[in-house]
Formats: sequence, structure tokens, C-alpha cells
Amino acid sequence: MTHSWRHTAAILLAASWLPTHGLAQDCGSADDPCTVTGGSYHMVLPETETPTGIVIHLHGGGGTGKGQMNSGLAGEAIARGYVFVAPNPNGEHPENRWSKDWSVRADNMSFERDDIAFLTDVLIDARQRSGASEGPVLLAGFSRGGSMVWNVACYQPDFGTAYAPLAGAFWDTLPSECGAPVRLFYTHGWADRKVPLEGRSFSDGAVVQGDVWASLKVLRETNGCPPFTLKL
Repeated sequence: MTHSWRHTAAILLAASWLPTHGLAQDCGSADDPCTVTGGSYHMVLPETETPTGIVIHLHGGGGTGKGQMNSGLAGEAIARGYVFVAPNPNGEHPENRWSKDWSVRADNMSFERDDIAFLTDVLIDARQRSGASEGPVLLAGFSRGGSMVWNVACYQPDFGTAYAPLAGAFWDTLPSECGAPVRLFYTHGWADRKVPLEGRSFSDGAVVQGDVWASLKVLRETNGCPPFTLKL
């Protein structure tokens, strides 16, 4: 995608919304992920006795949590006192575009794992292991992972303190409304053609990557925001 440099900056800006205020680690390294019901995740702890909070980041399509371990985002998160958590994707789906994928709600797509339930288990487990039992939670994601962030924010709004998806919104059919207002910071490149702002379709229209403007409209209405006017 054309905006990888914006990735870290956008999510760290969203993290600035969260309040600010080593630990022994028994699992979560690149070669020893922590396991929960339905899957696993990786984790990096900050060098503080009590972590500020937790940043959970969902990778883009085809990626893995392990691939996020040495990222600039992980380094910046722990430098600010946050636990950095990188869950691993859904199980094998050889018939889908990516053999490992997030269970983003979309017409004509099904998955054996409910990733909202999985991420809830990841958060509970990461809180217990890291000592960040009371801190805020930022759920962030890129591309397909960003779409999963939208799903969590809409269908389980009390999951996190704030949300920061990048270049990924709802897939069709879009929800008519979300469960509750949330704090969501969204970033997207104007020239992005892999996840175009107007959306695009796959499999002869059977699966549709949703229109970002329509996704924003759903959330703006849920949040009670005034009508939006784009001025170029």
C-alpha cells in the first residue's frame, strides 16, 4: 500500500488519547506465543513495573502476529509504557484469498472462528500475564486488520478505550447502526488502490469491500455527529 509510513504515526497519535501514568514474561515471544481458546498471540512488555495500558494491533491480510514483533509500532508502544499485543490470524482457509484471515463480517464469507470472541480472550489473558489489569486499551489494525477493528468497535464497543483502524472499514453488507458511540481515529490514503475509499468487489461481485464513506456515515450517526461536508 502507499501509506505504510503513516501506519505507525496514525496509531501512535490515537494512543495519545489514552491516559498515561521489567516485568517477567512467560510467553509471547516470536517463537513462543501465548495460547488462548481458539488461537495464539505475541506480546512485548515495557520496562515498567506497572504498564500504562495495552495496544493490540491486527496485521493486514496474509500477515502474522509474529511479523509485528520487531516493528517500529511495537517499539514505540513499549517506549511509552504500553504492552504491545499482536494476535495471530484465523485458521486455514485455502479457498479464500488469504489462507489465514480475520473473520470480518461480509456477505458470502464464513469462518470457523469468531474473532471478536477470540480477541476478548486475548485481552483477558494479556491483562493477567502483563499486569496491565486496569489500564486503557487501544485496538488498532491495518487493512484487513483495520476492517476487523471496525467490526469490534461496532459490535462490541466496550472492548477498548479507543480504536485506530488504518485503510480498512466495513465490508458489505454494512451495519445500519452500531452498538454504542466509540472513540475511533481513522486514517486512509487518497491514492490507495488496494483498499480504495469507494470500495471494490471480488469474485464477480459476490464479496464487496465496503465504501469507507458509508462506514464513516454509520459511525458518525451512532456517535451523534453533525452532518459531514467534504471540502476539497
